[in-house]
Amino acid sequence: MTQPSLPVGNIVQSTAPVGLPQRIDYEGKFIRLSPVNPQEDVTDLYACSHGSDIKEQIWTYMSYGPFDGTNGMQKWLEEKTKSEDPRFFTVHHLESKQRVGMVSFLNIVSDMRRLELGHIWYSPNSQRSNVNTEAIYLMLCEAFDRLKYRRVEWKCDSLNERSRSAALRLGFKFEGIFRQHIIVKGRNRDTAWYSMLDSEWAAIKKNMEIWLYQAPDRKLSLTVLNSGRF
Repeated sequence: MTQPSLPVGNIVQSTAPVGLPQRIDYEGKFIRLSPVNPQEDVTDLYACSHGSDIKEQIWTYMSYGPFDGTNGMQKWLEEKTKSEDPRFFTVHHLESKQRVGMVSFLNIVSDMRRLELGHIWYSPNSQRSNVNTEAIYLMLCEAFDRLKYRRVEWKCDSLNERSRSAALRLGFKFEGIFRQHIIVKGRNRDTAWYSMLDSEWAAIKKNMEIWLYQAPDRKLSLTVLNSGRF
């Protein structure tokens, strides 16, 4: 007796595992992402993220921080340099020659060609500037253009409105809320999930390049560009 056919997913043309993000400098026009160097990075990173209530809000939704002093942060940075997943990078602002934050590739599943961008934080002065846009642009170029990943994820606390807005602005699509997903600093975290697919990247990449490099007055909204309303 013939079994009824059931719906199945599309054939994936290449199923071979791909490589991992490189531990190299990723150079942009405004910033550079460099593998973490605890001794050289700690002074700037501590200063830009400690010392005031506004600065220390950076750590509200993180599972770590703030730190008691530079020694504590340096020990933490030294641990991060040993980590294969996440792979951490320091964000260097080229004009000011200051280290202004950190980013990472994480949850890297090369055989399924997916990874996540996370552990992202910047000094208050660098937020809502070209720093985050170019950092994410460089990371997406590595994931989609060089490594040929199929999917890049962005996850954050569902209460973190700034991160959720950034995900949408950068072209990620909202997928839903994982309720009671994890416990962070003794508190419940419902996690908001976002993703970007390789089929979406070409249009998003073009919009990022327009916003970063062809519209220096920033009168264009990247949110509007990525929504297709421009």
